[in-house]
Amino acid sequence: MSFSKLKHYLISIRYLTPLKILNRILSFVNYCFGKGQFFTAMKPVFISVEPADFCQLRCPQCPVGMAARNKGTLIEDQVVFDTLSELKKSLIQVIFYFQGEPLLNPRLHEYIRYAHESGIYTSTSTNGMLLNSENARKLVESGLDKLIVSVDGTTQEVYEQYRRGGKLERALDGIRFVQEWKKKLGRQTPFVEMQFIVFGTNEHQIPEVKRLAKISGADGLALKTAQIYDFEKPNPLHTSLPAYSRYRKLDDGSYVLKNPVRNRCRRVISGAVLNVKGSVLPCCFDKGSEFAYGSMTDADFMTLWQNKKATDFRKAVYTNRKQFEMCRNCTEK
Repeated sequence: MSFSKLKHYLISIRYLTPLKILNRILSFVNYCFGKGQFFTAMKPVFISVEPADFCQLRCPQCPVGMAARNKGTLIEDQVVFDTLSELKKSLIQVIFYFQGEPLLNPRLHEYIRYAHESGIYTSTSTNGMLLNSENARKLVESGLDKLIVSVDGTTQEVYEQYRRGGKLERALDGIRFVQEWKKKLGRQTPFVEMQFIVFGTNEHQIPEVKRLAKISGADGLALKTAQIYDFEKPNPLHTSLPAYSRYRKLDDGSYVLKNPVRNRCRRVISGAVLNVKGSVLPCCFDKGSEFAYGSMTDADFMTLWQNKKATDFRKAVYTNRKQFEMCRNCTEK
């Protein structure tokens, strides 16, 4: 573990309380033995909140990018604040990201500040196109704990093969702006992680991205496996490096998921997603809100998270997880 990661880990554990630790233990027990049905009235350990459901880029394996959705919806402020207020005593982490570009919501830094001041660990992920000096300052001042910046190539030519419409240099500038404001304001957070999704189109740049992460001033680098729709078919995005692939190539040229899909899931037991429309979803793989537990216009978060629809879905996952298409392309254990 690098010194930066160790320092960040020590900072992150300050959010833990006896109640949160107990809730995390209950979550683990339910995951192992609950068969999809809660033993107790436990609360989620983490949630993802979707600030915006649109993006400037056209990434080919992103539902937003594939739909060319450059306009859309922003989440209602009160839904965010009410949810965080309801869950703050037991919630360990809130991830301000689901599908769209979070920085397209001008109130993002206010949501983060509220969560931070409520004693919740915060993170978000961005393509970096809007990460100018002003937005970098706002994020640093908000108390954000972790910022993921997507950099899927070390040259513009390779980068834009996936991040279509994006500018590599702008993403790198965004990292530098955040680090400059951390220094100016005397802050240790956010921990800035450069994320490199490994594709067949960029796998040759792994050695170079490791150097780029150091040069850019990022605190860490994550080499991430790619989720590919219609993964069974050959696709230029499939990497040839087994260590960085979720899939295994068969002799006939088709692909299968490397790891078995077991009838259990940490995500649906430990957390949920709150999308821009105020719907509570089982996990981040429910891109089309097909299995929404309900809307916060009708009930509070916990009522939805523990209602019959939520319980029935978890039971179904623990009975036959493969019945759900989104689960058949998921690496969660």
